Amino acid sequence: MTHLQSTTFAPCSAEERAAFVALQARMPQLFDKVFPDPKLPRAVIVLPSLTFDAEVLAKVSGAPHYEERLLCLLMLLRMPRTHLIYLTSLPIPNEIIDYYLHLLPGVPTNHARARLTLLACHDASPQALTAKLLARPRLLTRIKQLMGDPTLAHLACFNVTALERTLAVALGVPIFGCDPALLYLGSKSGGRKVFREASVPMADGIEDIADEAGLIDALCELKGRNPDLLRAVVKLDEGFSGEGNAMFSFAGAPTGPLRSWVKEHLPTLACEATSMSAEAYLAKLREMKGVAEAFVEGKEKRSPSAQFRVDPLGCLESISTHDQVLGGPTGQVFLGCTFPADAAYRLAIQEEGAKAAAVLRDRGVWGRFAIDFISVREGDAWQHYAIEINLRKGGTTHPFLMLEFLTDGTYDPTTGIFRTPQGSPRAYYATDNLVSPAYRGLTPEDLVDIAVMNALHYDATTQEGVMFHLIGALSEFGKIGVLCVAGDHTRALSLYQKAVAALDATGTDCL
Repeated sequence: MTHLQSTTFAPCSAEERAAFVALQARMPQLFDKVFPDPKLPRAVIVLPSLTFDAEVLAKVSGAPHYEERLLCLLMLLRMPRTHLIYLTSLPIPNEIIDYYLHLLPGVPTNHARARLTLLACHDASPQALTAKLLARPRLLTRIKQLMGDPTLAHLACFNVTALERTLAVALGVPIFGCDPALLYLGSKSGGRKVFREASVPMADGIEDIADEAGLIDALCELKGRNPDLLRAVVKLDEGFSGEGNAMFSFAGAPTGPLRSWVKEHLPTLACEATSMSAEAYLAKLREMKGVAEAFVEGKEKRSPSAQFRVDPLGCLESISTHDQVLGGPTGQVFLGCTFPADAAYRLAIQEEGAKAAAVLRDRGVWGRFAIDFISVREGDAWQHYAIEINLRKGGTTHPFLMLEFLTDGTYDPTTGIFRTPQGSPRAYYATDNLVSPAYRGLTPEDLVDIAVMNALHYDATTQEGVMFHLIGALSEFGKIGVLCVAGDHTRALSLYQKAVAALDATGTDCL
């Protein structure tokens, strides 16, 4: 392989897109020849940028620290010739890095640390990390110098947008992820079209709504199709974690013409992001477009998710299923997850999701992605409705990667069960949203002390235990992420409850 020099093109220009396609063409050989051999040298540039709408992202408490979620990729340092370059907006405290490195199985910490480079922009602004990097040419030069042979390097991103494409071309390395030219397929509108093409059931809805008039028309049409409809959910095309959703109630709607009534009641839209007004939400709808869907009602309702990966060789894999833990005013905000999904339906959602995943693969999508459902019990059976596609890593990605790295186990798609090399099943409970005002002021050192004092750690001998993430959000926001791995759901939940009890009992007043 020959070295390719990076070149600067105008962002989103035809020349940049062509350069990106040429870089991506290197990934199949890299995946086929280098990835399978853990002893071969490579550089992985981890870009945990949450490149979303800044105003929507600002509604997520502790959002700047979500760049820490991909610290699970430090586990790649168990491969002895892998150099990992981790990029962030602000420096990550050494205590947090040490916490992850001590989890590495069979690798001395000093050996791993010598192959880890941490680079920060020293910029706390709400801009996406990728934009900050592109504004710092000296830092980009340093990354290129550190990564060595660019033909043995790739970018691992949280999500891939036009900004990440620009950065990849500037660095001269490919991305193991979805080409941003295909991002529409992962929007709320695009996802519905994929589900329709794949014949995957979904709630009644209308796509590509561009403004208030279009939303009013869509709500009237949904109610006209189903006079018994109680509520509709409106979703911004580029919303994430449920924060871009809003609920519209038809309570009190007349039986006759609806348009004037819907127009009058549009300001009653109830946003999942509680700090966002209906007026601000509608402004975002004009900017992003969106969909309106019939809200799926039900006495017993779940939100499972199926995860897939398409590798650069075009192989599609089912890699996990989860039940999502949701909260927010109407239960649409992602708080956490349990793995695996309920045995009553996990293979069913995997099968339905695989239909949509095959359409995405055939359109050229690479990387990890998830397909989310709403499932309602109807008698003894479950009815599943696909609700969205996430063409990126998500809240279920980092806990599952940690499970794989720590146990060396494998997921069996024929059963939906993950087993260790010894054949024992593993389950987990994970959350990004353990929050309490009492946790504010707790430093990373305090958290480690609490974990040690309460035996809240991962035990490699039993392959069970507790791991923390989003540690940097703890002191300022009173927010922490927790992953609890055990042999079954009951034990995993018990470990989580133990972790919560320990943190609750050790607030700042007790230190």
